[in-house]
Amino acid sequence: SVLEGMAEYYSADLAEKVIRGHTENALKCKYNGGTLPIGYTTDKEQNYHIDTITAPFVLQAYQNYDEGMTMKEIAVWLNQHEVRNTWGGRISIDNVGNLLKNRRYTGEYIYRDIVVPDGIPAIVPKDLFNRVQEKIAKNKKRWYNLIIGEYAMWQKEYQKLQNID
Repeated sequence: SVLEGMAEYYSADLAEKVIRGHTENALKCKYNGGTLPIGYTTDKEQNYHIDTITAPFVLQAYQNYDEGMTMKEIAVWLNQHEVRNTWGGRISIDNVGNLLKNRRYTGEYIYRDIVVPDGIPAIVPKDLFNRVQEKIAKNKKRWYNLIIGEYAMWQKEYQKLQNID
């Protein structure tokens, strides 16, 4: 019972210290762990730096989407150029979606409730990022409306079949 209490205290204390350390790192715009976005590297002091090999592909992915390419086509294009995700695997449509929505590419550092504009090197200009976000929202609505329309047609057909009996 006493040991359980000490273990609980130690665990809570450790969690508090970890969060404090992460918060201090965040205020300095340092890498706090987790998955590093494609196009970035870190140095020994955990500062973000632009990866000169993959960052141009990130920028081009934004430009391609802005010019009308689909996420699937961008994934194929990135894989053709042998760009890999953080774990060394092939780029998927989900990876492209996450890449195109990630505000870090505009230079915005985010950790919990801490947001630091221009806290890390930007790969994508903010105006291009904003245009891409508008197109993503527009395309999402288009697919949603298509699915709802298909469902409504199916529902009408189903109701007709029910009335025939």
